[in-house]
Amino acid sequence: MNIKEITLKNFRNYENETIKFQEGLNVIVGNNAMGKTNLLESIYCCAIGKSPKTNKYKELIKMGQQAAYIKIILEKKYRDHTIEFYVDSKEIKRIKIDGVPLSKLRELVGYMNIIFFSPEEIKMVKEGPSERRRFIDISLSQQSKNYLFSLSKYNEVLANRNKLLKENYKDANIKDMLVIWDSQLALEGAKIIKKRYEFVEKLKIAAKNAHLELTANEENLDIEYESLVPNNDIEVIKAEIEKKLIETQDKDISLQYTSVGPHRDDIAIVSNGIDIRKFGSQGQQRTCALSLKLAEISLFEDEIKEKPILLLDDVLSELDETRRTKLMQMSSTLQTMITCTDFDMNLPYNEIRIQNGKQINK
Repeated sequence: MNIKEITLKNFRNYENETIKFQEGLNVIVGNNAMGKTNLLESIYCCAIGKSPKTNKYKELIKMGQQAAYIKIILEKKYRDHTIEFYVDSKEIKRIKIDGVPLSKLRELVGYMNIIFFSPEEIKMVKEGPSERRRFIDISLSQQSKNYLFSLSKYNEVLANRNKLLKENYKDANIKDMLVIWDSQLALEGAKIIKKRYEFVEKLKIAAKNAHLELTANEENLDIEYESLVPNNDIEVIKAEIEKKLIETQDKDISLQYTSVGPHRDDIAIVSNGIDIRKFGSQGQQRTCALSLKLAEISLFEDEIKEKPILLLDDVLSELDETRRTKLMQMSSTLQTMITCTDFDMNLPYNEIRIQNGKQINK
């Protein structure tokens, strides 16, 4: 899977620019605030359907303009495809694949698979469980349409249950009313938890190997999925979730939200016996986050039989020379887009020099 070219019209600081990419390593070079990160953001939008930086679509539009447009020519195993992303100042978003409009976002996710890493991704390790769940959900949603459907359905049912708790917590019959949602919540929740357990079991092997590579065999990384519900078959997990929903009814009514389920789960991240989430240094947390991202590569290959596209935003400046070299070696087998202010590594690469939203070395 490779991006052949991208066209940006009034996206961030780009007015009208078409940029071609090559297989392998593409180095996007330029001073700060020139548009390097914006270029990776546009790719992310066409893969995930939203920005990694903002929930306000109008922020993607060049100042003074009414709409932004992105077009990507994507080379997949059997043929080329076109992905188009359009958003206007009224926050209306439209996405097309090969000229056909998509009615739902889940029709896009998984079509062009990406792994995105920036300095901000350290949040995945150092901040709360929601960041780690987000990491799992984005990766699994790209790999499995069934997972994405279950996640969407679960979030919909969860929102309805929480609305009921908030609006009717004083109602004497609220426990009977909760039962309406509990079975659906437990079923989709069981599918999510089962898939997450399987994902983390595969990820932990690849992450351990990636981490040993990045740390010159000095740090041993171990991850585990943390849930109130143990790993089992889906029917057993479903029954366990239903049981816990009943056990926590009084608590949920008092809190006015649902306190158990996959939306409360986490990933334990331990390096050399230390819980890196709480006690790791910033350098350790950054390396652990990078190891998890690199570990995704093999999972994508196993699941969809194609390599994803790796997006690395300003990560070289955060790594020492040894880890920079290891990172470049590990990413050499797939199309990689990396942004930096300068690049002096002795590797074959395609240079894309950006200045004020324009490529200046065409």
